[in-house]
Amino acid sequence: MTEPVVRPAVRGSDYAELSRLVRGAGLLDRRPRYYAIKITVLALLLAVGGAVFALLGDTWFQLLVAVYLAALFGQIGFLGHEAGHQQMFRSRRANDIAGLVHGNLLVGLSYGWWTGKHNRHHAHPNQLGKDPDISIGALAFTPGQAGGKRGPLRAVVRYQAYLFFPLLTLEAVSMHAVSVRAVLGGGVGNRPLRRRWLEGLLLLGHCAGYLTLVALVLSPLRTIAFIAVQQGLFGVYLGCAFAPNHKGMPVLGEQDQLDFLRRQVLTSRNVTGGWPVETLLGGLNYQIEHHLFPSMPRPSLRHCRLLVRTYCAQRGLPYTEAGLATSYAEVLRALHAAPR
Repeated sequence: MTEPVVRPAVRGSDYAELSRLVRGAGLLDRRPRYYAIKITVLALLLAVGGAVFALLGDTWFQLLVAVYLAALFGQIGFLGHEAGHQQMFRSRRANDIAGLVHGNLLVGLSYGWWTGKHNRHHAHPNQLGKDPDISIGALAFTPGQAGGKRGPLRAVVRYQAYLFFPLLTLEAVSMHAVSVRAVLGGGVGNRPLRRRWLEGLLLLGHCAGYLTLVALVLSPLRTIAFIAVQQGLFGVYLGCAFAPNHKGMPVLGEQDQLDFLRRQVLTSRNVTGGWPVETLLGGLNYQIEHHLFPSMPRPSLRHCRLLVRTYCAQRGLPYTEAGLATSYAEVLRALHAAPR
């Protein structure tokens, strides 16, 4: 992609100018064929995993299948995330169906709960009191949050940099529990969950199918081990995919006021590494572009990166990128510094 030509713009119209450039390049056009292929490939990989699981029988080698399914569930979860942003298809109905299937039915996470929570994050990334992703009971991202912890949580926060990755093994279990609470009436924020009964039936179908298949093939001890490994690594995968995006970036106070462009760019970090990292992180390595244009299909994000990076340079805006290992190191440094 050639260097974009960026015309001068006044501060208040920066995002509108960038949006015109992006739209003019066709980067917001839907890519239904890409997603149809992606869905088909993941469905085949899931079928292969199920077949291998059935053929292996009651053996400890099934823990290798658990690792495989943890990674595959993560990839399926990325599709649910993209459906929630209406990236996949032109109609909202088609995106919502894809989200319900990939979220509730296949991985056991409430699509409605996730979409509601995630949209609040997108509106106010890294802003205290507004971003649910930095309002986590077991972690603190500022000295003020750390000082407000009491009891066992205070001890956890004190050593949170060391406990971060072990805590991620509980992430999937926590998300399953929150999904169930949302379906049972907890809703999303202060609003009831839409399609509550449908979401509940799909979650029940996932849980019943998953537990029945595992229990029919494995002994009780191996069943427990399989679920622990598969769900634990699934949580680690999700946490490792989302953590580099904003953790360790500036945290905004409740009263801070920034225009949309600056709010998204200054609080987000891209992860470099080309297509292997893009595949591993489900396109979330282009976090700046994703936050600026949430409905942009995944394959367009890499093309948008050069345009946005050039635009930010010409506006004097910091554009943060780091390698995968460096981004995790920055996350851990920020977690270590927050309680001190």
